[in-house]
Amino acid sequence: MMDSALPNPLGPLSRISERVGGRVIGDSDVVVERISAVDDADSKSLTFAVDERYLRSALESKAAAVLADEALVADGETYPKPILAVPSARVALAALLAALEPPRPQGPFVHPTAAVDPSAQVGADVWIGPHVSVGARSRVGDRTVLHAGVVIGADGAVGADCLFHPRAYVADRCVAGDRVVLQAGAVIGSDGFGWAFLDGRLVKIPQVGNVMLGDDVEIGANTCVDRAQTGVTSIGEGTKIDNLCQIGHNARIGRHTALAAFAGLAGTTTIGDYVRVGGSSSFPGHTTIGDRVTIGGGSHVWGNVPDGAFVTGQPAQNHRDHVRLQAYIRRLPKLYARVDALEKGTPTES
Repeated sequence: MMDSALPNPLGPLSRISERVGGRVIGDSDVVVERISAVDDADSKSLTFAVDERYLRSALESKAAAVLADEALVADGETYPKPILAVPSARVALAALLAALEPPRPQGPFVHPTAAVDPSAQVGADVWIGPHVSVGARSRVGDRTVLHAGVVIGADGAVGADCLFHPRAYVADRCVAGDRVVLQAGAVIGSDGFGWAFLDGRLVKIPQVGNVMLGDDVEIGANTCVDRAQTGVTSIGEGTKIDNLCQIGHNARIGRHTALAAFAGLAGTTTIGDYVRVGGSSSFPGHTTIGDRVTIGGGSHVWGNVPDGAFVTGQPAQNHRDHVRLQAYIRRLPKLYARVDALEKGTPTES
């Protein structure tokens, strides 16, 4: 467990190990001043390794010490640098870096240029930055931070301890739970893409639903989550969505799911809990993805995917089948040459 009472998580490895629940192999008195990736490390850096390849690189780097998974460390072996072995290097790294983050602004504070409607309800210790707009009858929970240019629409609801970065937008009637993070330029509640042809022209179908974000959701920079045509576009508790993603109207994403950059969901796509979606993946409408599914980067998902599946490719299919197909495709030129030679009656190389 991290000891939040300590103001600086770095220093001697012995102290860091107490904070992250690890053990030091080698000199525990080594002092580190910063956390660095392998390529950026110097003699005062703690670097990190999550697999054997990275561990080899880290041990050959200029770093003073290495943070590594316990599973990578061999009993009784000596290493050229001290190693801080922990159950999960990624979890320990997250805790250490969180302690190094600059503190959030603390309220109560309302910048003179902010426009807060008199009918809005603003909780205790809220920090409202320059040119923020808080709409009529909207609610902002305790200790939430709204950075410059944030807009909360009329009848919107934002929970406690949220952090909205500059120019994030929560449209009318949309809801964000507690501890929600919106990165710069995120748009929650843009109109869904709904049109009908009438007399040879596209006519807009009004989008009158809303968006609901669960607790601990994070939405990346310039990601758009469309409001529902009717009803709700929903994103479940703990889900994280990267930059530059598109979530279509009436989509439903479950709990603790992660979507990497450029993922795109057409309207009415349903994604379950604990799903991992690689970057640049795309989904047609009316598609259901089960729980604990892994979807490889760049996949085009054309149909429903059952619980627990691992799919890749265009169109997405079982990962093993996809890999096997790619191997066959690479062999096609030789196979074609052999067939062509047989038809012509000439010998070929094996």
